[in-house]
Amino acid sequence: MDLDKIMSAVILIFIFYILFYIGKKVNNFLNRDYNLIEELVEKDNPAVALAITGYYAGLVIAIGGVLVGDSVSILDDVLDLSIYGILSIILLNISWFICDKIILYKFKVSEELVRDRNTGTGAVSLGLSIATGFMIYGAISGEGGNIWTALGFWAIGQVTLILAAFIYNLITPYNIHDEIEKDNVAAGVSFAGALIGVGVIVGLAAEGDFVSWSENLYEYITFSLAGLVLLPIIRTLTDKILLPTVKLSNEITGLKNNNEIEEKGPNIGAAFIEAFSYIAGAYIIYWCV
Repeated sequence: MDLDKIMSAVILIFIFYILFYIGKKVNNFLNRDYNLIEELVEKDNPAVALAITGYYAGLVIAIGGVLVGDSVSILDDVLDLSIYGILSIILLNISWFICDKIILYKFKVSEELVRDRNTGTGAVSLGLSIATGFMIYGAISGEGGNIWTALGFWAIGQVTLILAAFIYNLITPYNIHDEIEKDNVAAGVSFAGALIGVGVIVGLAAEGDFVSWSENLYEYITFSLAGLVLLPIIRTLTDKILLPTVKLSNEITGLKNNNEIEEKGPNIGAAFIEAFSYIAGAYIIYWCV
């Protein structure tokens, strides 16, 4: 690596951290009903920690989409990183609002995170932020696109996430909102994995150069539909192959077959396996299709 490339990398890393700092401040401002440092340091709130970690991870993934591909010039790179970095911050925070008002519409997310210290809600918030990060990554990576194409792909991705949440609630024998409101961490982890899996498929489908709406949109919608079809298939495979001796829904809710409560409660380990299966399945579909 020559000196010019090293200097360019240093400049881009510096701007990246400036954007990350701006993203942090924006999120703090929008969630000013609680103090982040107080929740993390003084109150040791794991729910807020999960939610903010997911937001930071989504922010890194989203902004990283600007840096993918060949460099034209340091000036163009700096300009693209600045413009699309700010756009990524805006879109990611809008997604946070969508999670509160549409996906987890039965309760207020900030109250669950702060007042109830609900780690299940924190896990879902983490999953949605990471999923959106992948979608923004795909929308702004590559050549040929612009702000409007990025907004278009992001909007379709958000609709897909909302549909995925609806389908997930249909294919599970329990109500995801009720379980999360009962502080069921396992239910939140499983749901988060499903959201990330859909985000990976849809986001990576948009990765690459933009040619035209007629060409790129067809592929994008095809992968989006594949992500929605993935949910029931992967859940069935997880239940039958990875955990063949137990009923997955009972492990997540902590109920026996006769609806009595298990002494051990919800099985977080089973939830992590289910969440992993969604994410792994997403990459398998992306590599094979």
